Amino acid sequence: MNTQEFVSYMNQGTPAPVGTAIRDMMSKLSDEARKITAKLNASYHEQAEIRSLFSELIGKQVDETFTLFPPFYTDCGKNIHIGKNVFINAGCHFQDQGGIMIGDSTQIGHNVVLATLNHDLTPENRKTVIPAPIIIGKNVWIGANATILSGVIIGDNAVIAAGAVVTKDVPANVVAGGIPAIKIKNINTNADN
Repeated sequence: MNTQEFVSYMNQGTPAPVGTAIRDMMSKLSDEARKITAKLNASYHEQAEIRSLFSELIGKQVDETFTLFPPFYTDCGKNIHIGKNVFINAGCHFQDQGGIMIGDSTQIGHNVVLATLNHDLTPENRKTVIPAPIIIGKNVWIGANATILSGVIIGDNAVIAAGAVVTKDVPANVVAGGIPAIKIKNINTNADN
């Protein structure tokens, strides 16, 4: 199995049981990701070098407008998709096997967790993982220490309050917060106000 076959499999949302080729590839990609993130997090790097290491991590070139403040952690890397003008602050953890799509001009605060895997609830199958993507729209602001769970879609211009745990989709142009996160208020997108 190669990386593209792995990503295609995971993007279908098909469960990945222990003892299968898909789980072997998951372990291999995790080892690669830990090597790259160890290098990224071990010392100071200029942003150009950070972009180069992050591009190696995700297997595709990030835009020159991408900014990351390490440390950064992921256990795969190859299913992260980043738009333009994206900022990721220090201490974030991305579990991206199920797919993470981040739209243009999104800002992600300190220590945000994006978790795209869930586990089967039955005890005998508990180690089986179930992938589902996290899709973050354009111009989204995710506050520090927020957690976004698998299968969640966050609409354009939304704000996720610090410390929120997002278990369900968040519409565009709203502020959501709490545990579990709920809509707090609408965002006025009229530039005249």
